[in-house]
Amino acid sequence: MKENISDLIIGYLTENPATSSSKMYAELAIGVSFATFKRQLSKLVETDLVITLGRQKSVKYLLSPAYEVLHPVNISRYFEKEIDERTIKSTFNFNLMPHILSQITLFTTKELDQLSALQNEFKENISNLSSSLYSKEMERLAIDLSWKSSQIEGNTYSLLETERLLKEKETAAGKPKDDAVMLLNHKEAIDFIVAHPDYVVPLTIRSLEDIHSILVKELDVDRNIRQRRVGISGTNYIPLDNEHQIREALTGMCELINAKENVFEKALLALVLLCYIQAFTDGNKRTARIVSNAILIAHQHCPLSFRTVDSVDYKKAMLIFYEQNNINAFKEIFKTQFEFAVKTYF
Repeated sequence: MKENISDLIIGYLTENPATSSSKMYAELAIGVSFATFKRQLSKLVETDLVITLGRQKSVKYLLSPAYEVLHPVNISRYFEKEIDERTIKSTFNFNLMPHILSQITLFTTKELDQLSALQNEFKENISNLSSSLYSKEMERLAIDLSWKSSQIEGNTYSLLETERLLKEKETAAGKPKDDAVMLLNHKEAIDFIVAHPDYVVPLTIRSLEDIHSILVKELDVDRNIRQRRVGISGTNYIPLDNEHQIREALTGMCELINAKENVFEKALLALVLLCYIQAFTDGNKRTARIVSNAILIAHQHCPLSFRTVDSVDYKKAMLIFYEQNNINAFKEIFKTQFEFAVKTYF
């Protein structure tokens, strides 16, 4: 029932912005008490999906600029439609960073309280670890991150094979050479950001290019900002194809992330925006995961391994951001993986 009321309110405000609660209630005629209706309306305000104008009896309600970015998306229903059947934002949204993401908060107060509590747990846990034990746990996380980040990109190594490769430099029989190179590059990139925690503070195009270069070393991938068009499998979203515009978008991304005060927002934005811009011919998601973790590490926050992420769910969350500029599904992955990292490694 509550979800139905919420959907009705959102649908109504889409067509009738700046409406009073009494008028909305009367015109919706949804068969619940006004008090029940107001409670659900208040929850939408609390989660930043709806905002208010005016005070007391003159209060009007309208959809927040954050609505498009933050509202829950039914993932199963969304992907019931094939690529060409989905109504999407097929080109790069130039308003997204300067006029929308810069003006909103990505996490609710409740979500930030939960993340902060986990971060405090992380700080308490590591305060009781010796430097050698901390390094051991970080090494374990690095192996898991190298494996999962590579698996998302189609790497065929198992976690056990990855551990053997990274610890003992023993390649797995029958596996492509590039799979081993990708994993070794991941470990090198993670070691680099751990050794140079301030390398992404502030975040710059140069730091992005340097991390990308480590990740694609000895692979058949062009380094630096791409100069040709790319397509993304599974979607009709078309990234920018002009190097000048790509650089401008990256500059805007860096400025946005550097301006955000909350570390969790910084890390989440790095995860999605670098992929959305598709700055490189390949390796964008890998670079985004390392840069996001570099931001967390630079601010003494727990890094993520993404170990329990389902690769298909990860890709679907990314596609929804490409096509709808909606970050909610990816935000859920981020929150879940932050909790997993705190509870698992430290």
